[in-house]
Amino acid sequence: MQFADPQEARDFLSAHPEVRSIELMLIDANGIPRGKLLHRDELLAIYENGRPLPSSILALTVQGEDVEATGLVWEVADADCWTYPLPGSLTLQPWRSTPTGQLQVSMHPTQGLPATPADPRHTLVRVIDRLKADGLHPVMAVELEFYLLDKQRDANGRPQPALQMNGVRPQAPQVYGVYELEQLQPFLDDLYAACETQGLPVRTAISEYAPGQVELTLEHRFDALQAVDEGIRYKRLVKGVANKHGLQACFMAKPFGDLAGSGMHMHVSLADAEGNNLMASEDPQGTPLLRHAIGGMMTTLNDALAIFCPNANSFRRFQANSYAPLAKSWGVNNRTVSFRVPGGPAKSRHIEHRICGADANPYLAAAAILAGIHKGIREQVDPGLAIIGNGYEQATEFLPTDWLTALRSLEQSDWAREALGEDFLKVFLAIKWTEYRQFMGEVGEQDWRWYLNHA
Repeated sequence: MQFADPQEARDFLSAHPEVRSIELMLIDANGIPRGKLLHRDELLAIYENGRPLPSSILALTVQGEDVEATGLVWEVADADCWTYPLPGSLTLQPWRSTPTGQLQVSMHPTQGLPATPADPRHTLVRVIDRLKADGLHPVMAVELEFYLLDKQRDANGRPQPALQMNGVRPQAPQVYGVYELEQLQPFLDDLYAACETQGLPVRTAISEYAPGQVELTLEHRFDALQAVDEGIRYKRLVKGVANKHGLQACFMAKPFGDLAGSGMHMHVSLADAEGNNLMASEDPQGTPLLRHAIGGMMTTLNDALAIFCPNANSFRRFQANSYAPLAKSWGVNNRTVSFRVPGGPAKSRHIEHRICGADANPYLAAAAILAGIHKGIREQVDPGLAIIGNGYEQATEFLPTDWLTALRSLEQSDWAREALGEDFLKVFLAIKWTEYRQFMGEVGEQDWRWYLNHA
């Protein structure tokens, strides 16, 4: 695990004498940033000596409640565990009303014990390291859909799409509508400016398939860990910029039952050490390596589904003719399947993993995807024939569509214990089983209230 050089802090403090506070954030099992707001005088010491955070910070439900069954609360006396800064993560939060910095930390491999195994970023690092040991360098990009909502609820107390600049509340999907993007110009201008400040490679903006739903693409990175780090920071940024505009950015998988869900599409290919795409081929179906990668993701899909779809609401996204997948299927230039090989020139050949909801933790989703790919390549798993045409009509092996089945599959998976780490899986499952019991006992059908403020 590589941590940042203290010179980074000295340079930042020198360049930004106006900054008085710094948001320190660690990403928990649900992908939620947890941490503290620090005074600038505390920054350099974090780089030099680390910063302790309680072990329980990685043992929390989506509501921020301790989960004792993780083993990270009372039985370890909620011990201090040392975190250190990640290189390149110290930046500004330009959406704040006063100049504020932002710093992402991760648990130290030894000083962070006993919480270190529960750090989701460590899980991804281990999977990437195993691929690189076999000469396979994962290249990734994160694509997140979200809704822009009013902070004001409708007459029934339910969330509603934000008003446009013209004072009209959108009602129709208007997918790919350029006028709809124009109506979001103040928000998008600030979002692009904030991304530039933080060095996030945000590119195309799209009006998605529902009123108030938006997607911005992030450029792919040769360093998969960097790509996922950027996806995490982008999500934090979107929420911050939306809040500045009096809006709420919602990454819930299915906030509206009758409208499109929000997905997190993960684009992935494999390169050699020089950056040459090992999936590149004039054949639109790619190389055998690409097909084995898909085969591995198919084989491990049920085991990993609780990672890709970590909440009860996540499964409401799976509906026919909704652009969300329903089955273990793949195809070329086909948005009705789970694993899509986009068109384009041979050198750009890659896989788009379309299963995750926008509520998934990007670190864990990427880890499960890459571990599945590694299994498929090592075992040369055949994915079967590519789907041509409407994958919804040709579906045979459907995905489980309930949270309970997915949690049981993950709990019983030998592959997941090996790929993601037994210690991590114990913590993650303890958290999700606690949430499942709370959801079943207290929330019932009103699950949108449960996740809206945290997704």
